[in-house]
Amino acid sequence: MRQPLVAITSDVRAFENYTWHAAPDQYLKAAYEAAGVIPLIVPSFGEGLDIDAILDGVDGVLITGSKSNVHPALYGVEPTEAHEPYDPARDATSLPLIRRAIERGVPLLAICRGIQELNVALGGTLATEIQELDGRMDHRAPQSEQQAERFAIRHPVRIKPGSCLANVMQADTVQVNSVHRQAIDKPAAQLDIEAVAEDGTIEAVSVKNARGFAVGVQWHPEYWVKSDSPSRKIFAAFGDAARAHKATRERLQAAE
Repeated sequence: MRQPLVAITSDVRAFENYTWHAAPDQYLKAAYEAAGVIPLIVPSFGEGLDIDAILDGVDGVLITGSKSNVHPALYGVEPTEAHEPYDPARDATSLPLIRRAIERGVPLLAICRGIQELNVALGGTLATEIQELDGRMDHRAPQSEQQAERFAIRHPVRIKPGSCLANVMQADTVQVNSVHRQAIDKPAAQLDIEAVAEDGTIEAVSVKNARGFAVGVQWHPEYWVKSDSPSRKIFAAFGDAARAHKATRERLQAAE
């Protein structure tokens, strides 16, 4: 069987007098090397994009992290400077892509900004500057010019027994990194909470009654897939789901 194709969201950035639709290298390599899929970057064209045409040709969707945040107007909150920066073209692309992938049962893995997009796409809300909330730890990256230090694995999360993530990890606690200042506030009704940090921050979710693999994590497994077993297990599970989806899709096409 050929490797499945997986759609990956893109950020819109302007540099060198061009506007770029791009995805970080770490996600692309993790998808290719740990999940065993071929990543295809989806341009953030918003309403001009034929989402079904994309999903017709892929067997998974990976929603990446980003320095930008989901615009608060999309979850009913007045924008402030603390919510910035934004990427409205990505919002206009990723949210409908998430909804349609879930409707069609296309495997979905959402990371960092991705889990926040997943929550907002299904009707949930977000909290910003969570390090300023009572009882919360500082989930922001440590101050360092070294990426390995910024993405260092540094705190535990508790996994819900019997959950999708528990089945993937075969553990009730795993150590993760933390590189965010926003997080899920009110979870969407369609989501199950799969893991929480010691301070109560929601760290992972899954889609209730999903037709396929549909998981979001707040941490960054893409950074340590080569050396960290839990990180690799997440991408391996996503890859397995994509291959199963591809096999089913091709079997149904052959029967037509």
